[in-house]
Order: sequence, then C-alpha cells, then structure tokens
Amino acid sequence: MRGKRKGLIISILIVIIAALGSIGFYYWYENTYYVSTDDARVDADLVNVTPQISGKLLELNVDEGDNVVKNQILARQEMTNIPDTDVDESLIRSPISGVVIKKQGTVGEIWSPGQTLATVIDPDKLYITANIEETKLGKIKIGQPVTITIDEYGSKKFTGKIKSVGEAAQSALSIIPSTTSGTFTKVVQRIPIKISLDKFNNKILPGTNAVVKIHIK
Repeated sequence: MRGKRKGLIISILIVIIAALGSIGFYYWYENTYYVSTDDARVDADLVNVTPQISGKLLELNVDEGDNVVKNQILARQEMTNIPDTDVDESLIRSPISGVVIKKQGTVGEIWSPGQTLATVIDPDKLYITANIEETKLGKIKIGQPVTITIDEYGSKKFTGKIKSVGEAAQSALSIIPSTTSGTFTKVVQRIPIKISLDKFNNKILPGTNAVVKIHIK
C-alpha cells in the first residue's frame, strides 16, 4: 500500500510540475515574442459636414448609414442676402466619399458655418488605437505585424501593422490636472499607438473594442 501511495504521490507531483512548467513556458513565450493588450478600439478619422453660410435648412437628403461620394450635395440652405451667382454657397456637400455615421441636422433649423450637420468616415481607412504600457514601449517598432481580434466578430482574426507610436502618454493629454497633494501613487502610464488594418471584407464599426497582439520577434 505504501508503495502504491508513494507512486501516486510521485505521479501527482510530476503532473503538477509539468503543468507549472507549461504555464511558465507559455508566459515566457508570450512575453518574449508578443506584446498584447485589450485596451484597444476601432477608430476612424471623423470628417464633419458643415455649412458655408448661415441660414435655414431647407433640405437634408441623407440618413445615418448612407453611402456618399465626395462633393455630393447632402443639404440645401435658404439663401438670404447673397446673390444668385453664389448659389453654390447654400449647398452643403460631402467633403469625402464614405459613410454617414451621424446626422444632427433637422429641416427648418438655422445653421451657421462651423456647426456640424453630419459626420462622415471612410470605412476603408479604419485603424486600431491601442494603449501600450510604457514599460513595453521599447519593444514596439513601426512596421511590426499585428494580429487583431475585434469583439464584434468574436474569435475572427484580422491583421495589421504598427503605423505610428504616440509622442506622449495619455495622462499628458488629459484635461484633468495631476494631483498636487502630498501623497503620490506611481501608475504605469500608457502610450497610444496606431495600427493600420490590412484589407478586410467585413463591416467594422468604429468605437468597438479590440484585442491586439504585436509580433515583436
């Protein structure tokens, strides 16, 4: 009985050691060959559609989700105190080709230059913004390949490359001032990096969460 018990204990110890070794190897491998973070999201350059003149909105021919082309007329304003030769100033056009993701105007309202009537993005130029811990930043280089999973699509893999590395930590860009009290708690800062997405066929929504794995070796 003692021999069997001893053999069983040895077997259990071997299994535990093997499991711990496997876990240790996994973390060593991940930290050596990759930098990963789930502090990431899909982003896009937001392009605002704004009027050239002040006036009542007479027409608004676009809805959220509509595809538009550059210079397409999206809306028309009432012409007040401007000559007929400048009628083009009353027409509100799309600055780029893309998709309308936000419409804010309503027919009958008064709109002025600088106010955002609608927001358009180019869905073919989406990118990932990820925040990397400062202690890992030395491993990051422009051009490194990245494997990406987007929560919207579960385990489906997307690919991309590091396009740029931020020049300041997120805390430096915060509108909330740093504490001036006598206590101080050191916090690891995060640096934003921009990841360009390789060609993809899926409709990806800006603002959705992502997880990135940067191949550093």
